[in-house]
Amino acid sequence: MDSQHRPSPDSEEQKTSKKQKRGIGGIGWAVLGTVFFGSLLAIGILPRLGQKSELQAAVKEASTLTSVNVITPRRATGATKVELPGSVVAQNQTTIYARSTGYLRRWYADIGDRVRAGQLLAEIDSPDTDQQVLQAKAELVQAQANVSQTRANLAKSISDLKQARANLLIARQSWERWQVLVKQGAVPQQDADTKYATYQANLASVEAAQNTINSDSANINAAQANAYASQANFQRNTVLQSYKKVTAPFAGVITARNVNTGVLISAGNGNTSNTSNTSNSSLYTIAAYDNLKVNVSVPQSLSQSLQTGQTAQITVRELPQRVFTGKVVRTSNAIDPTTRTLLTQLEVHNSDATLRPGMYANVRFAINRANPPFVVPDSALVVNAGGTQVATVTKDHTVHYQKVAVGRDYGTEVEITSGLTGNESLIATPTVDETEGLRVQPVAPTK
Repeated sequence: MDSQHRPSPDSEEQKTSKKQKRGIGGIGWAVLGTVFFGSLLAIGILPRLGQKSELQAAVKEASTLTSVNVITPRRATGATKVELPGSVVAQNQTTIYARSTGYLRRWYADIGDRVRAGQLLAEIDSPDTDQQVLQAKAELVQAQANVSQTRANLAKSISDLKQARANLLIARQSWERWQVLVKQGAVPQQDADTKYATYQANLASVEAAQNTINSDSANINAAQANAYASQANFQRNTVLQSYKKVTAPFAGVITARNVNTGVLISAGNGNTSNTSNTSNSSLYTIAAYDNLKVNVSVPQSLSQSLQTGQTAQITVRELPQRVFTGKVVRTSNAIDPTTRTLLTQLEVHNSDATLRPGMYANVRFAINRANPPFVVPDSALVVNAGGTQVATVTKDHTVHYQKVAVGRDYGTEVEITSGLTGNESLIATPTVDETEGLRVQPVAPTK
């Protein structure tokens, strides 16, 4: 019974088969483990090896590219001071011409003299004008006498008319009474006809007196018009006679004298002959010094920042210790297409006559700019046939030349008014080797 339930020993074939099965299973697991770990290595190492290769290639490429120093443009400050050249001119300056013909009797003012308005500068001896005044006065007196005579005639005509009307009234009443007497047979018809003829004669006298009055009224109007004309002619010649005295039109300083005693002066055109018999265009030139003007040409880029009433400091090289204050009073409101500047005029007080017209001055403005321009080193500019440009480095490390407009020049730096956005990388010192489209290696400056 024990022999029946005891397992029988395996045969040799069965043992060999089991050994083979166990041997094959171990090798499979070993292969699977090797493949698994190899996959892990491939996933982790191969990308790193690829990145390393790309990095090595990039480093190799970078080592072959030209390195350039790049900078970024910066914004200028909003508040800035601008110094511009200006020219000092007189607030009021004019030349004085002669209005009367004759010889210069005497002059009273010379160059550099300060004169007041209405001050006598010179006297002209003009006998022709004097005679014309006398003649005009005589004509005026005669015209006024004619007016008086015609008025007297009119008064007499009015008196005659009144007398004629009175006579007419008497003649009419007599004629009417004689008509009644004729009807009564008291007087003959012939006497009544005589009274009627007398009435008609007086009626004609009244009409004649009325016509005389009308004629005298017309004569008065003509005589009065003639008197007005004579009065105007007399006043005109009197004014011309007053021009014998040359006076200052306003207070100022005599800057030129073109006359001498005895010089023949022609009225109207201002031509004079001096001692050397040469022609001059005026007798005097006078300029007002109390208030002066300074003309400044402001660049177009700053024209929008100027306001009327804005003040500025004015200095003159010959007066290093003086600083004058000027105020913007007006501009031309138009940009000069030749210079691209705005003519601006400032007013400056000069009560002590320190400044003189014609001086060169420096005008310093304090300006607040709403949109300040960019500032770059002057070494970053490239000037060639294409104009003024800067060399930029794009995102793909290629060189691109950008055209820009230049504003103020600070010496080592310049303002760029247009052409940049502020995000560009600019080559600090471009050379002829950095051509358009060249790949370069940008290097930021060390701080």
